[in-house]
Amino acid sequence: MKIISVTNYDLPDIKIIRFARFCDQRGFFTESFRKSDFFGHLEMEFMKGLDFVQVSDSFSRPLTMRGMHFQWNPYMGKLVRTIRGRMVDLMLDIRKGSPTVGKATMYDMPAGLNKDYSEWLWLPPGFAHGNFFTEESQIEYFCTGEYSQGCEGCISPLAKDIDWSLSDNDLKKEFDSIASKTILMTDKDRNGFSMDQWLKDDRSNNFIYGKC
Repeated sequence: MKIISVTNYDLPDIKIIRFARFCDQRGFFTESFRKSDFFGHLEMEFMKGLDFVQVSDSFSRPLTMRGMHFQWNPYMGKLVRTIRGRMVDLMLDIRKGSPTVGKATMYDMPAGLNKDYSEWLWLPPGFAHGNFFTEESQIEYFCTGEYSQGCEGCISPLAKDIDWSLSDNDLKKEFDSIASKTILMTDKDRNGFSMDQWLKDDRSNNFIYGKC
């Protein structure tokens, strides 16, 4: 696996990990994950001590909106990539005491089959996660915790008190357009917590800045 770059994103602790594709006239070959490269890379210190215990795969149709989900007991960090199609990833800081608590941002992650690189997005515990899709898409998650029913929560991406000021304006316009008309969103996600409701819930104390 050839890691090209590791960059910080708008919210602290969110990372974009870019890795090479080796292209020729036939197409490309890449290693999307190699443990020794991933955990031994000088810029990947933030992964130290972590292990991936679950891999999930998701398919979505155009105008689907998902999220924004999180889990505790055990915590679940997520390494996410787009296999085909186009995902716009949604990330929301839910860590009490964080200087960016309640702030959310978006990252455009098309599969980009004609590019000479691909990307992972690293989302550590303490962030709610969602996405929307503008075409048929398949994504993959590597997770540091196994799914634990009863220890999960959801803040609706439609909540009026989410601060999207860090987000790219064009992506926010796409988000607003899909949010206003999509029927491809579960009732659970649509009717999830607002940010204020979640912070008043005792379970929000599972996410304290610097401790989760």
